[in-house]
Amino acid sequence: MIGIEAVLDDGGVLRACKASGHSGAGKEGNDIVCAAVSVLIRTAFSTLSGRNGIDIRGGAPEKGQFWLEADYTAEGKEFLFTAGEFLINGLLSVAQEFPKNCNITIKKSNFNCTEE
Repeated sequence: MIGIEAVLDDGGVLRACKASGHSGAGKEGNDIVCAAVSVLIRTAFSTLSGRNGIDIRGGAPEKGQFWLEADYTAEGKEFLFTAGEFLINGLLSVAQEFPKNCNITIKKSNFNCTEE
């Protein structure tokens, strides 16, 4: 089972996302659930990297794990909100289609952004 935890701030802006585990939906290298989750998170990370007003950190410390964290200024807030919404909707879609292989938890937190 892939467990995903996403954290949104009070304004619904993505602040963190962590995926860990293996879905078991297919053989290694041919697992559609793992592929979908990996592509969504890696694409979000790549899209946010280098974007003005967004500080993104992340990594994949070992197979079956990926995490990202984001801070933002006023300049990056709208883009991060939209990219986060896209990521969450995509991950929710995977979890709904493959509930035995993927679970997502969305938490709200009162992180503060840097208003510049």
